[in-house]
Amino acid sequence: MMDLKIFSGSANRPLAEGITRYLGVPLGQALVGTFKNGETRIKINEHVRGADVFVIQPTSAPSDHHLMELLIMMDALRRASAARITAVIPYYGYAKQEKKTSGREPITAKLVANLIVTAGADRVVALDLHAPAIQGFFDVPVDNLTAIPILADHLLDHVHGDIVVVSPDAGGVARAYEFRNRVGASFALIAKHRPEPDRSEVLEMVGDVHGKTAVIVDDMVSTGGTLASAADLLIERGATRVMAYAVHPVLAGEAPELIHESVLDRVVVTNTIQIPPECRDSKIVELDVSFLIGEAIRRIHEGMSISALFQVERFRQESLI
Repeated sequence: MMDLKIFSGSANRPLAEGITRYLGVPLGQALVGTFKNGETRIKINEHVRGADVFVIQPTSAPSDHHLMELLIMMDALRRASAARITAVIPYYGYAKQEKKTSGREPITAKLVANLIVTAGADRVVALDLHAPAIQGFFDVPVDNLTAIPILADHLLDHVHGDIVVVSPDAGGVARAYEFRNRVGASFALIAKHRPEPDRSEVLEMVGDVHGKTAVIVDDMVSTGGTLASAADLLIERGATRVMAYAVHPVLAGEAPELIHESVLDRVVVTNTIQIPPECRDSKIVELDVSFLIGEAIRRIHEGMSISALFQVERFRQESLI
């Protein structure tokens, strides 16, 4: 068995430290910084020849900088003769640019996939990709993990009564329906329109929410506009309260303020992206996914099944040990 080595960029070091604590291995020693001219500087400070190496780095904002850190670190590891390099990308940036919506537009999610493979990735681990088809953009194996069971277990532990799970758009139906099946709730769908990037308009809703706790399920909280508008509509249709469960806390622009001022009771997210102190709010609840990613790393390293991870009824850390 190859030695297991785990390194981290600067995007979310607390998550990487949580993963190494779960696995009982030290975090790899590496210099991650910038030169005086602003260019990214990486230096691996330990022996990696013949090792099975995992690099933890979400490509969250600033996406370009964090992406370059990931690419340069993998190039350094490849040149240092690592036996296998796995890029662990808890949040995959540029995922919304996975198709052309008009003429003369790039498919940036595919370009990023090409860069990651060219830099040296032999395998990729991601968490709740915005579009599952992104897996096909890579010419190496991709494990697209999901935090939906962790979010669903939190709801079961903290919310009781009549619940309706709401998908905020047609593209998220499969994700919300999986959540709905785990919590045993009814289902509703909101139709929305995007007149331009980062702006959405709620059009209509299908489903009964009257007298129920409405739970909006999505893969990310970006600008917060969709959540705030959807919550207003759900209250208008008779929901007693509205909550949101999402995997990735992008929280771009004025999202924290929108969430704070909205009718949302709470927004539950995970720590795939490190939330800056200025973006934290009393309504935002953060769940830890380090044990999920750590267990996936352990299974990949030992040649075990990844899909078996999600076959437990209640998805808790103690159930994986």
